[in-house]
Parts: sequence; C-alpha cells; structure tokens
Amino acid sequence: MNYTKSSKMVADFLEKNNLHKKDFAKMIGVTLSYVYNLIDENVPFSTRSTTLERIAVVMDIHPEDFMEYQIPQDSIPYSENLLLLKDLIKHNNLSTLNFLKMFERKKRLELVDILRGAKAFPIDFEELKSVAKILKMPKIQLFEMWKRRMLEYFKEGGFNIENNKKLLERMLESAKNYIMKET
Repeated sequence: MNYTKSSKMVADFLEKNNLHKKDFAKMIGVTLSYVYNLIDENVPFSTRSTTLERIAVVMDIHPEDFMEYQIPQDSIPYSENLLLLKDLIKHNNLSTLNFLKMFERKKRLELVDILRGAKAFPIDFEELKSVAKILKMPKIQLFEMWKRRMLEYFKEGGFNIENNKKLLERMLESAKNYIMKET
C-alpha cells in the first residue's frame, strides 16, 4: 500500500502555511510525535476517522481526500449554525487555519470539533460573542445563532417547547433585547 500521498499532503500543507508541527498537533488533538509520524512517508498514515476529520477541517479539505479515510456509519446531524459558521469564515475571506489562529491555542481543538460537526456549538453567550466578533457578525445574527443553540439544548434536555411556548418567547425576547442593546 502506498502511504506517501496523505503524508505528503499534510507535510506540504504545514510547509506552505508555515505552520509549526506543535501548533498543528494541538489543533488536531494529537502529540507532536504523532504529527511526525503523519508526515513520515515510511510510516503508515493514520486511519482514525476522528484524526482524519480534524486534519481535513484544518486543511480545508474533505476527509475523503485521504485514501485512508473510512466514512463513519453515524451521520453528522444537520446544523444551521455550523453551515452559517462555515459561510461566515468564507465570507470573511479566511481559511479555516487562519480562523483557528485567531483563538487561543487551547480553544482551537474545540473549534475544529465544532467545524467537523462532532461537537455542538457552545451555549455560553460569551464564547459565541468571541466568534461573532472575529467574523463581524451583526448582533441579530448572533442572537439567532444563540437562540437556535438554546432551543436545541432545551429539546435535548426534554423541555417541551410547545407546552412552554409563552415562557420561552418571553425569555428569548428578553435575551434579544439584551443582546441588541449591548455594545
């Protein structure tokens, strides 16, 4: 089996983007020695779906571009927030790598997992606000993103949205007013 194609793709990406292997390792949640193995053409390339998906997110490619990638049986749930986030990154003329570099190192792996659809958006408004600031999101768009995530969270927790419609409307209206007035 020929392992050079995937190894070379990663090595070329790191070199082209002047990305240090240590930073790349943190972004994809592996050790530095693991990255050295990834780019070593004499070592079989990773077949771990999670790792390949994270690498693909950082490189702005599809995991299927790696011949070692096996499509998981579990499908990724549709997320309007995820699609919006990806569109905003493109709209701001950012590569995923440049977007990730705008955050502190310890936050990057979480963002990679959000971008690959493996982790839900944060509920924490301050976290969403930091993303919105970088992507120059209007306040109303930030509110809508937070609202969608809150509704998902409530549903996941067994909250009956229809039975609590009035309470929910009041809460969301209050949150919207707060967000729109905030500087």
